[in-house]
Amino acid sequence: MRAVQESLSLSSFSNSTTSPTSPSSGPKFYDWLFECHGFWHNVALMLASLLFILYLSFQARKSFSKLSHGRSYVIIAYYACLWLVSLLNLIWCSFQAWECTPGKELAWNVLSLFTTSGMLFLEVSLVAFLFQGNHVSGLEALTRTFVVSGLIVGLDLLLKAIYLFGFGIPLFIDSNDHTHPTKWNLWVVHRLVLTAVYGLILFMYHSKWRERLPARPAFYNYIVIMCAMNALALFACALTGNGAGFGFWLYGATIVCYHAFYLPLLYVTFLADFFQEEDLHLENVYYSEMKDAGFFDADWE
Repeated sequence: MRAVQESLSLSSFSNSTTSPTSPSSGPKFYDWLFECHGFWHNVALMLASLLFILYLSFQARKSFSKLSHGRSYVIIAYYACLWLVSLLNLIWCSFQAWECTPGKELAWNVLSLFTTSGMLFLEVSLVAFLFQGNHVSGLEALTRTFVVSGLIVGLDLLLKAIYLFGFGIPLFIDSNDHTHPTKWNLWVVHRLVLTAVYGLILFMYHSKWRERLPARPAFYNYIVIMCAMNALALFACALTGNGAGFGFWLYGATIVCYHAFYLPLLYVTFLADFFQEEDLHLENVYYSEMKDAGFFDADWE
């Protein structure tokens, strides 16, 4: 009888140890894709970032050839930064489950800190590049712009790290709803500064200082979109800080739009125009040569 009881206890112990391990891969995959912010949130982020990486890869050969012929240090450096930040953003979008996984808070905070800092560096440097002209190519201008942008982003990164690791304020963990008013006050200040910068540039477009800005519709559209996006995020942070559930949902929507569409918008605003204008410049050269040779004289007869 005792032997039978021992055998039953051993069999139950073996079943209890082996049964959870067999389907372990299923729940892990389910949690990674469906839990935390939900299926559509995670898929939208991953799909948008992956499609943009594939587009950059498809255009890489043509882009490299144009960059080698153009020899613009600013465009080359900015294109390399765009690749680096896009890969970092793809990793951030693919590991959304870390935000809700116990034990992964530190990894998620570090990944979010560097991803947001990289995207902020692109924002600051783009505005600085376009303020100096659309085809700045000198090493001096590149160094000056990157130093200023690096100092601004470095200060922002340091302040966020102090609040994140020094005071324990969960800046990048939004799964626990709006339970940290200090966090939302910090985001209000952050968004307020960005909205004020873009609003100032829009004011310059409609003032006597308009000639100091590049006369490019793409740049103006970019400023309008970024000003509206940051103003909407500012409004969402203010609502969430006051306990409004709609503000928390609106803030999440702005985060999805920012990480999914900002890098393509930046590419269309700055790099795509550079690549297309090189082709247009060649077409104008060919047209001038043909006109000088008399190919279009018959059109006036």
